Amino acid sequence: MNKHYVLAINPGSTSTKIALFENDKVVMEDNLSHTNEELAPFSRIAEQYAFRRQVITRFLAEQGFEVSRLSAVVGRGGLLKPIPSGTYRVNDAMVRDLHAAERGEHASNLGGLLAKDLADELGIPAFIVDPVVVDEMQDVARISGHPEIARRSIFHALNQKAVAKRYARAKGVKYEALNLVVAHLGGGVSVGAHSQGRVIDVNNALDGDGPFSPERSGGLPAGELARLCFSGKYTHGEIKKMITGQGGMVAYLGTNDGREVARRMASGDVYAGLIFRAFAYQVAKEIGAMAAALKGKVDAIILTGGLAYNKEALIPWITEAVSFIAPIVVMPGEGEMSALCEGALRVISGQEQDYTYE
Repeated sequence: MNKHYVLAINPGSTSTKIALFENDKVVMEDNLSHTNEELAPFSRIAEQYAFRRQVITRFLAEQGFEVSRLSAVVGRGGLLKPIPSGTYRVNDAMVRDLHAAERGEHASNLGGLLAKDLADELGIPAFIVDPVVVDEMQDVARISGHPEIARRSIFHALNQKAVAKRYARAKGVKYEALNLVVAHLGGGVSVGAHSQGRVIDVNNALDGDGPFSPERSGGLPAGELARLCFSGKYTHGEIKKMITGQGGMVAYLGTNDGREVARRMASGDVYAGLIFRAFAYQVAKEIGAMAAALKGKVDAIILTGGLAYNKEALIPWITEAVSFIAPIVVMPGEGEMSALCEGALRVISGQEQDYTYE
């Protein structure tokens, strides 16, 4: 492979992660923090991109890296319209949708904007890779139980696809030849059924489907949720926060840190142990559901995300419940920056064709 320098950008709500790669090796990386005071002047997330670009270029200059050496810039994909998996060149249509944010305001929307702004100045391509809106669901999986509500594909597509492809490479087979269940265990949880290269079913990890997580409620009993909504005790905004942000472990235990929960368990906190075991129980049930979506033909179950580092309790509990289905493979961490770089490299090295966003 020729030498390629790729800059990966992953914007968060109060920080911007950046990593510079020489081919697939990290040359430098940092998590550039932004204070509330710095972000306060911007009424919309899309308005922050010039400020964040300045922070990135200043950091690179301080590190002594000449940006003219870059081959491509790749950003975290945002809340675009549903699209198939792949690496997409950032074009005018994508920029319009990221600015408009009709499908939601989210910091990840800045990824494509920042990538294109930097790349255009250098005359190099800008990409996004496997945004959260990747949608490959089979039609039967979209049916919820009421025509007013459809099941939606919103999940950790970037990491799920990346670990699945890494597993396939390690086995010496193509990702498209495998059936996998991939469970991303982080601040949100998504469990996907990967059937020969497509995620044919997955829970909506954003707002109320599947297992609860450190900060999301997962699928709540519908009748009880409806009662709360009309109880007069909560506003619409408060209910939304119960579902995303203030649900799950943080609602039960006051923390969204799995390591803190593990420490409490180790010190004898029985209630913390119950909640953590319930989390493992719900994840295991969702893995079983996705195995059913694959008709029981599962080559491996991959456990990934930050919580997959908990090999003292969480991983053994899940393994005990689902190991009868298929071999368990633990690939902890999120690996988002590497996944972004890998997607860009596959295109600029000619291994894959990039997609056009329309």
